[in-house]
Amino acid sequence: MSELSQLSPQPLWDIFARICAIPHPSFHEDALASHIMAWAGEKNLYAERDRAGNILLRKPATAGLEHLKPVVLQAHLDMVPQKNNDSEHDFTRDPIQPWIDGEWVKARGTTLGADNGIGMASALAVLADERVEHGPLEVLLTMTEEAGMDGAFALQPGWLQGEILINTDSEEEGEVYMGCAGGIDVITSLPLQREPLPAGYQVFKLTLKGLKGGHSGAEIHLGLGNANKLLARFLFAQADSLDLRLIDLHGGTLRNAIPREAFATLALPIANAGQLKTRSQAYLAVLSNELAAREKNLAFTLEEFGSQTQPLTASSRNRLLALLNATPNGVIRMSDEVKGVVETSLNLGVVTMSDSHAEAICLIRSLIDSGKEYVVDMLTAVGQLAGAEVRPKGGYPGWQPDAHSPIMQVVRETYQKLFGKTPNIQVIHAGLECGLFKKPYPEMDMVSIGPTITGPHSPDEQVHIASVGHYWQLLTALLKAIPPRA
Repeated sequence: MSELSQLSPQPLWDIFARICAIPHPSFHEDALASHIMAWAGEKNLYAERDRAGNILLRKPATAGLEHLKPVVLQAHLDMVPQKNNDSEHDFTRDPIQPWIDGEWVKARGTTLGADNGIGMASALAVLADERVEHGPLEVLLTMTEEAGMDGAFALQPGWLQGEILINTDSEEEGEVYMGCAGGIDVITSLPLQREPLPAGYQVFKLTLKGLKGGHSGAEIHLGLGNANKLLARFLFAQADSLDLRLIDLHGGTLRNAIPREAFATLALPIANAGQLKTRSQAYLAVLSNELAAREKNLAFTLEEFGSQTQPLTASSRNRLLALLNATPNGVIRMSDEVKGVVETSLNLGVVTMSDSHAEAICLIRSLIDSGKEYVVDMLTAVGQLAGAEVRPKGGYPGWQPDAHSPIMQVVRETYQKLFGKTPNIQVIHAGLECGLFKKPYPEMDMVSIGPTITGPHSPDEQVHIASVGHYWQLLTALLKAIPPRA
């Protein structure tokens, strides 16, 4: 039995423990989906999957509450797979190992999957707990949200019966979200040329690691280090003077996670090896000073390395390092309309190299379409200067705030009654699926709530235990307070 069983509320924590036990990273959610479908059958619940793999569960209203507006509780099935460098965890095979650390639940060496596993567990717990009173209820669990919102894109009109949707993917208890940023990926591909390595050169591997990483939307404003940008900065500054011959450069694993590690394989004249060691440690001191408030565990290591791959020509090396060094990253503009919220940002999330091409993947987020377009044009211009192909891909809309939302008013009043204070009504600089749901269901009234989760999309992810209890109180009280049908 999981140690989470000692926590309240139940059965939410028991269900979350079971979710952790079944691998479910993006593109590998079917085992968890099959488990949920079988679980629904045992509970005699209506259960269906659509062509995209989304799950829809239905439960009739509690006796006497049939007149309430039907509600959809919504979460996504997948989790972000990130792990520490020393972890051998296989996200497609191994269970997440949650553990209790004081007021928090964490995972051992990996992301926890509280994003959005706690929300999913809460929706299933509502179905399982006969003490929870509610009107006509649906639970929608979508596929592959973290890697492109595939399930939300594929949602068909007419499948859902609900008039109100409660998204459970927010990450700050006491904040209620009424809007979110839209996003688009930009893939930059640069052709490369290679040449034989001259005699008298020594091969090394440079590793920049120990960065915190995190959510590329919700935490983009915190000043966290981006390993791809930091390593490119060093290489750009040293390439000519040390005669660096670049063999490989890669960093980051997900476009929506701030990269924590980046690696370069390079060769240089043996006579320059000492200078590379000295300059790498001097650069570490620079970064430790610049990022002292946020990055406490930075490491920049150099080791001898064996490689038979030919290095890039000087021209290819220079164009690649200039491209990466010039690529913007982080906050582009803060919102004038929503104080304290980022309007437009981007994350240089993934850099990879093959024999013939280098590829950089950025995720742009913005509360306004023109913000996305501006940054796409910026990346396109930088790519053109470097001779690269730039391809925008997978754009998705933001969720336009509705100041007159009836469900928002119900949430505000319910929170006030429960906790004696007014919740913070917010717009989040992250991608929630609500904007996509508005296309097939334009009249659906939506709101997003959740417990406090810090470090999402990184191995530092943790969920605050007490906030889960408060979130559960709000969710269950809210279901009973839904207004009647017109």
